[in-house]
Amino acid sequence: MKFSNFAPIIEVPFGQRAEVKRPLPEFYATVGEAGIRALVDRHYELLKESPIQSLFPTEDPEEFAAAKKHAADFFIQFCGGPQYFNQSRGAPRMVGRHAPFRITPYARRIWLEMYLIALQDVEASEAAVSSFWDYLNTFSTWMVNTPE
Repeated sequence: MKFSNFAPIIEVPFGQRAEVKRPLPEFYATVGEAGIRALVDRHYELLKESPIQSLFPTEDPEEFAAAKKHAADFFIQFCGGPQYFNQSRGAPRMVGRHAPFRITPYARRIWLEMYLIALQDVEASEAAVSSFWDYLNTFSTWMVNTPE
């Protein structure tokens, strides 16, 4: 399905964070665990070829697969599925987990642009997918830890 009505990527001054809202429950109900894993897999494969590939363990296939799994587990849990992330990694604490990486507004933009591409393959209503996009768009402001 092709989506066209996503909100634009929001710009937030460095050090500020946008209010985060959970995706609609319909997103997980429709897409499910397998769909979220496929979405994250597609996103990571796009990141592997992106200008921010150095932020990801692309050189080690096992580490790259583990990074995909952790990301998918987080989104599954956050969208209302099983608590896989908590079971395998503990409480999310995403800001702290991302602190070792230099995440600039530019890196955030590329990360989001790769999701805009990956989301085009999701089979769900536009409202459900847009709600997941809106979550990514705001959640990602929390991860920026380095000014340009």
